[in-house]
Amino acid sequence: MKRLVLFLVLTMVSVMVMGGNIKVGIAFPMTGGISAFGQQTYEGVQIAQQMFPAVLGDKIQLVLADNRSDKTEAANVVSRLIYLDKVVAIIGELASSNTMAGGAIAEKAHVPMLSPASTDPLVTQGKNYISRVCFIDPFQGHVAAVFALNYLKAKTAVIFTDVAQDYSVGLTNFFIKDFTAGGGKVYREYYQSGDQDFSAQITDALSHNPDLIYIPGYYPEIALIARQSRQLGYTGAFLAGDGAEAPQLITIGGNAVNGLYYTTSFNAEHPSTQIGKEFVQKYQEIYKTLPSAFAALGFDSYLLLRDAIQRSGSTSPEKINAAIRNTKDFEGATGYITIDASGDAIKSAVVNEVVNGKFTYVTTINP
Repeated sequence: MKRLVLFLVLTMVSVMVMGGNIKVGIAFPMTGGISAFGQQTYEGVQIAQQMFPAVLGDKIQLVLADNRSDKTEAANVVSRLIYLDKVVAIIGELASSNTMAGGAIAEKAHVPMLSPASTDPLVTQGKNYISRVCFIDPFQGHVAAVFALNYLKAKTAVIFTDVAQDYSVGLTNFFIKDFTAGGGKVYREYYQSGDQDFSAQITDALSHNPDLIYIPGYYPEIALIARQSRQLGYTGAFLAGDGAEAPQLITIGGNAVNGLYYTTSFNAEHPSTQIGKEFVQKYQEIYKTLPSAFAALGFDSYLLLRDAIQRSGSTSPEKINAAIRNTKDFEGATGYITIDASGDAIKSAVVNEVVNGKFTYVTTINP
């Protein structure tokens, strides 16, 4: 309850300072199945705005739109932000499927859209106005495969793929490519977002006697798969992608997710930059806890967009977009970020482990 009150207070502060000239849209899942991602990321955006509230002499006005974790609504909110609210740029969206749905609208309108966390390579493929501050899944899948082979010493992996999420399907394929190239053997199971009972898939998975269960999905299903796997006798390792990082992973999964590893962008106990340290300190002052990777990515998205507006010297969406695509070695909380010609971020990945209900740093793997 205390955390919710703090969130609402910060939201009210953002509204109160809305008198500025530069409107920036925020398209996040604030409700629905992956609302934890939206809420965490928006916390980071708000902290960035508190620390750097203006650019080009004007206040930055945040216009928050909730896509309700839904693909159709993802397109609708981007359309509203562009055509009704007249924003100069959009920070969003988060799930790759939603970003692709909303990105089609932004691309057509020539309004830059900067995603904090959409890792599927298709998000920016063939797009001129869609960029991101997170790494992409070919790299994340490579990191996961290398970690599975070299750190976990896994020889056999069963992969649980959410067929309803482009993120999960893509990350699955990239992991398989590098894991099998390294001599690993793979078996596959399938589910859809919102499923609750995974006993049939788990029973089949355990018949292969895997060293590792890899779940490149989102935290609600990851937690349930881990819990039900332990109940059915699985004693091996779990590995996931950045979609695992939310407090609800631990709330839902309990002791079953202890020992679960996942690839991500950030660990608050090991910030790699000075601005990262300042972000962690500010976040702790407000929320009395450490920030997640999603909060850090939200923070970085705001700062990078603000920097692009400053460098462009303009509120023209086209000029802002050109500046985003020209970003080199930008210092963010999650590290130094370079945006390549495709709109993708070149940066390191972190591996965390759940230890006694806490997200604990394991290692950093560079591009």
